[in-house]
Amino acid sequence: MLPIDDSPIVRDGKSVILAMDHGLEHGPVDFEDVPEKLDPAQVFETATHDAVTAIAVQKGIAEGYYPSYENDVNLLVKLNGTSNLWMGEPDSAVNCSVEYAAEIGADAVGFTVYGGSNHEIEMVEEFREIQEEAREYGLPVVMWSYPRGQGLKNDTKPSTISYATRLALELGADIAKVKYPGSREAMAHACRCAGDMKVVMSGGSKTSDEEFLSTVESTIRSGGSGLAVGRNVWQREDPTPLLDGLESVIYEEQTAGAALGNESEADATDAAIEG
Repeated sequence: MLPIDDSPIVRDGKSVILAMDHGLEHGPVDFEDVPEKLDPAQVFETATHDAVTAIAVQKGIAEGYYPSYENDVNLLVKLNGTSNLWMGEPDSAVNCSVEYAAEIGADAVGFTVYGGSNHEIEMVEEFREIQEEAREYGLPVVMWSYPRGQGLKNDTKPSTISYATRLALELGADIAKVKYPGSREAMAHACRCAGDMKVVMSGGSKTSDEEFLSTVESTIRSGGSGLAVGRNVWQREDPTPLLDGLESVIYEEQTAGAALGNESEADATDAAIEG
């Protein structure tokens, strides 16, 4: 692993990666409730918040929009991705090289591996190539470690998420992005399986501020290193209050209640002790 704490995509040992690779992965449907966010510049503006350590986008968005924000935003270029129109076994097309990502200013690269898919062998071999090339450029590698395929009935089962973090560690990722396995205990085990590698929670579909921040708090108290989030931030008309809350929960390790102003100082202290 690289000395990842020296990377610009890490702040005080933690990361908040604002993901906007959804236009490729999910199509326009994710933008129906917030059509103004179809303009990537709107999301790049959101990424200038102090809580955000990097924005994760595909190369076309990086080419078109990052030059206007290079002094305010750290760039994570996603090197693979497949549209929701694809109906086969989970797979992800490689659509950008590490060399090109470095040329357009990337501070890190990201790559999806679907462990358990019938295409796992090829995806792992592709990951090996990009991981080794990223080392040559000194770029951290974030693995979207998403076990998925016809043989997996539950992709958030605790043992599956623990396997996902271990897979990322074994293959040389610097950060693993995984789904939340449903409990603090399960997330703690997944983090232990990752050794010294950092683990960030995948944000998933939009939920209430309270529910979302509580899950993030659980991740941090379980040994997680932050969050890779998209829809839960930019699907809000005004994401600033949530980003302020994330800053409090992740970097200051406040409780979700305290971050939302719904908890007294004494209650927050008690909760911290219990956690």
